[in-house]
Amino acid sequence: MLRVSRRHFIEGAGIAVFGAVAGATVARSSVFPLPASAAAATPMPSPTTSAGPTSPPDHTFVSTKLTTPHVSVWSSGTTAPGLLFAGPMGHGSNGLIMDNEGRPVWMEPTGAGVTDLRVQSYLGRQVLTYWSGQGIGGHGEGKGIIKDTAYRTIAEVSAGNGFKADLHEFTLTPSGTALLTSYPTIQRDLSSVGGPDKGYMYDCHVQEVDIATGELLFDWTASDHIRLDESYVRPSDDQTANGTSASTAYDPYHLNAVDLRSDGYLVSFRHTHTIYLVTRSGSVAWRLGGKNGDFALPADAVFAWQHDVRQRGAGVISMFDNHYKDGTTGTSRGLLLAVDETRRTARVKLELARGGHRGNAMGNVQFLPNGHYLVGWGSDPAATEFAADGTPVFEATEIGGGTYRVYRAEWAATPETLPDVAALTGNGSTMQVYASWNGATAVASWRFLTGNDATALSEAVVVKRTGFETTAAVAAASTVAAQALDSSGKVLATSVAIAA
Repeated sequence: MLRVSRRHFIEGAGIAVFGAVAGATVARSSVFPLPASAAAATPMPSPTTSAGPTSPPDHTFVSTKLTTPHVSVWSSGTTAPGLLFAGPMGHGSNGLIMDNEGRPVWMEPTGAGVTDLRVQSYLGRQVLTYWSGQGIGGHGEGKGIIKDTAYRTIAEVSAGNGFKADLHEFTLTPSGTALLTSYPTIQRDLSSVGGPDKGYMYDCHVQEVDIATGELLFDWTASDHIRLDESYVRPSDDQTANGTSASTAYDPYHLNAVDLRSDGYLVSFRHTHTIYLVTRSGSVAWRLGGKNGDFALPADAVFAWQHDVRQRGAGVISMFDNHYKDGTTGTSRGLLLAVDETRRTARVKLELARGGHRGNAMGNVQFLPNGHYLVGWGSDPAATEFAADGTPVFEATEIGGGTYRVYRAEWAATPETLPDVAALTGNGSTMQVYASWNGATAVASWRFLTGNDATALSEAVVVKRTGFETTAAVAAASTVAAQALDSSGKVLATSVAIAA
């Protein structure tokens, strides 16, 4: 059974690997660029998922070179409405929108590194957002991307002060700003934690940036406020992060979530097992968890290596409690804590666990509009939807080699790109035609057009959409095109006509 560190797992993120398209005689209306191949490290499989040689190969298509994992799903009840948003690692596209059957709706087409793919609101309208960049040493260097419902990029958000935006957070606020994190490398005396006195470490910055102007509105530096001895990680734990050089920088904090409150920012440090309330003036108002926590925590409320800390209503703080890392024991869970900030107490309000899922890295908890919860298990490549009482009603597994976070949201999109069409020759009198339209959500059926040339096409067949790619057998012809139709039969878009 393979074990990988979180640092090496994240280093494997961010590069999609495209599979070859079956059939050398396929004609296509578009060809997507192929990035350099790189496989993500494979996380330790959970008892409820399969991994390694027994997993099915990546799902390939005829009309496009895009690939995606074969995601398996289980359901025992009604889910919240909407599609699923994930970032599968090491298996095809790193950005994936899929339906409740695990079938792709949109696959990020360029091979760019993607984490935290989700639907947010910007300037009063729905947008698709994600971080894009390169995974480095357990964090990332890149920027936030905002796309409209035609998948056009309408904004790119960079960190301030010349830093690179880290992969862990890209949250939009109602005031038109974005919350970002960054991991600059600094020189620091690490002797207090057993490292070199002239050492190197990753500092951590919390930033709030105005999306429209790029103005840096808030920049908080962890090393100015948090002592190194709060960390549960030592330079001696990992020779690739021992602090002896910039390339082996020590990571004492590992900032992985920021949430906006009216009185400041809720900040999560994985390596200190602590949630901090940072005021707008930059001071630390309190610590929840860790070595220097200000709150009394009963044994069942103690968390470790946590991710995706969020302030909810009625004094509730949610998180994904990884609860273990390499070589330790524990079962991961979605955790809702009822926190009394006046009395400095916290208790478990709800625990969301299933089937021994263990995500030693990444993970999230989403509150859904119908009262359900969605838990993404991070490096354990699965996501589970729970009813309000904690009963599981849906699960998707084999989401690549893991996914940073998983969300559910309603999403209606019409791409500005045209549909893709392909044809494979048959027995001489027939041919098999294929159509897809990456990211389209309103297609109900496909009309295939054939003829002797692009100016003389006529309807060959209309067939119901059967997933990301729809296929039909038609009489052989020299030219083919495809039209995407909505539920009323209206033409949404027509592909380029291609030689069959």
